[in-house]
Amino acid sequence: MSEFRRSQLAVAALFCFLGFQYSTWAARIPALSDRLDLTAGEVGVFLLAAGVGATVSFPLVARLIAMLGSRRLAIGSALVLVAALSGLAVVPTYPLALGILLVDGVAVGCLNVAMNAQGAALEARYGRNTMAKLHALFSGGIFGAALIASGVTTLTDAVPVHFAIAGALLLALILAARPALLHDDLPAPAKAAGRRWIRPSRITAWLGLAMLFTTITEGAMTDWSALYLEKIAHAAPHLLPLGIAVTSAMMVTARLFADGWRARWGDKRIVVTGGILAGAGLATALLAGGVIPALAGFACVGLGMAAVSPCLYVAAAREGSDTLTMAAAMSTTGLLAGPPVLGFIAEGSSLVWAMGAVAVTAWLAVLSVVPVRWPQPAPAPAAVH
Repeated sequence: MSEFRRSQLAVAALFCFLGFQYSTWAARIPALSDRLDLTAGEVGVFLLAAGVGATVSFPLVARLIAMLGSRRLAIGSALVLVAALSGLAVVPTYPLALGILLVDGVAVGCLNVAMNAQGAALEARYGRNTMAKLHALFSGGIFGAALIASGVTTLTDAVPVHFAIAGALLLALILAARPALLHDDLPAPAKAAGRRWIRPSRITAWLGLAMLFTTITEGAMTDWSALYLEKIAHAAPHLLPLGIAVTSAMMVTARLFADGWRARWGDKRIVVTGGILAGAGLATALLAGGVIPALAGFACVGLGMAAVSPCLYVAAAREGSDTLTMAAAMSTTGLLAGPPVLGFIAEGSSLVWAMGAVAVTAWLAVLSVVPVRWPQPAPAPAAVH
């Protein structure tokens, strides 16, 4: 096996790890809620705790990645996430559970930056595009954990048993990946430890905004597509999950091919075309109305946005660790702020206008990347006659 392939599999394991760990505890939220006797409001705070931890972690992440490098930060944060899963398996009280999820969120923030730094370094070292495939493995980890959760719960309802199995698999995954992870990652100027936090550069700010709008667009499909199908398109109950399904299926499929598209057309064209397609497809679906147009619009969002965030992470890593950290922070902010903002729009007007705002965020992501410097795609090799 080539050195590139070994390192690619190792970095892919980090992406799979993060999706698997998140999906494992998220799948058992009902059981955790019952054990801790939580109200609906307390469950909401419970879910928010991990996001808050991830958001507040980013000043710390900038220092840690400068001090440790992405390889050691990835391994350390992965071990913390396994420990957090073990803690959730036996946590006896609600306040302690919130504390564990805050720590979990901080570790998620660390691993998110570290694994994307590894992916960008892999592309830079070998001159080959792979970031989109790596992000597809994150979705694969979520899917795999959901299947395992379903299988385990058919045998036993015991959360400690389920989390012990998941923790063992996660440990095996990170130990297998460790030897082939890259030792060098970010540009040298970004690794100067001990610096004070400085005002973000213009490019950093634009990339952060692009990531914010991208995450809102992606997340809206998970949060609001089923409700739109029910309330606006009047779909039958068995069709309601199809909004998430078609978006996810198109996104995973596109990410498996997107690295080839990036090599052929360049990251800027992929981001611009993808954002325009997502916004136009969703806007057309809203104007047309009905179940079939809605599903087609959601599919356009999945296809169009699939490669946008991988390209943005590569561009951010090229600028250095501060920019990569800012991009990851804005991604988390979009994940947290998007649902309530869209909810306020829906409450003040209608769900159609809220989904229309999602189309606008896709276009705003396109506008945000216009000032960014993008490398040109490598020319195709000349044919040999």
